[in-house]
Amino acid sequence: MKIFKVGDSHKAACTTCQSFGDTTFQLRDVPFSDGSGIVKNVLVGVCDKCDSVVLLPHQSTPAVKRQYETKRKPVEGRLPAHLIDILNLATIEIGASIDFVPNLMKYYIHALSENEMAAKSITQYLNSELAKGRADKRLSLKGRLLASEIERLKVITDIANTTDLLKSIVLKINEDLLLKRKAAPIKELRNISAALA
Repeated sequence: MKIFKVGDSHKAACTTCQSFGDTTFQLRDVPFSDGSGIVKNVLVGVCDKCDSVVLLPHQSTPAVKRQYETKRKPVEGRLPAHLIDILNLATIEIGASIDFVPNLMKYYIHALSENEMAAKSITQYLNSELAKGRADKRLSLKGRLLASEIERLKVITDIANTTDLLKSIVLKINEDLLLKRKAAPIKELRNISAALA
């Protein structure tokens, strides 16, 4: 992979002026193609004829990705304090720190969104005593696929409320990791937490 510097030149096709010619690499603010925001101060190739952004070098993609992900709205819910305690205990059970809680939740959200039968079973947890209580703790999650997986789970489970869905997932984690101590998810989560440590 070639690394470009500000001021370097390169040949490229420009769709604005319909020509193939010289471009010069410059730092620019560039809007996202979906119109959701702007990537600030990123290295891009600019057409020497019409001053349009023509290309994004591979080296700039991590910066674009980082800024795009910060634009994403988090999935949030307010939960009873004892449910947050369950998540904290579950992370300790797999040998991780409580900083791993968002990853634990994202793991379960992803796994359940991929397994319709398992996802349908989580509705039962909303009838348990642990699902009740004053919601005075906030849980905030961010992830590239998170919003779409949450929406898929809402359809599968018929749980329309995001907070109720998050409660049922926490109680599924409680059953799997703390009550039944299922070996498969514990082993997989230990491996993930070790990789992220």
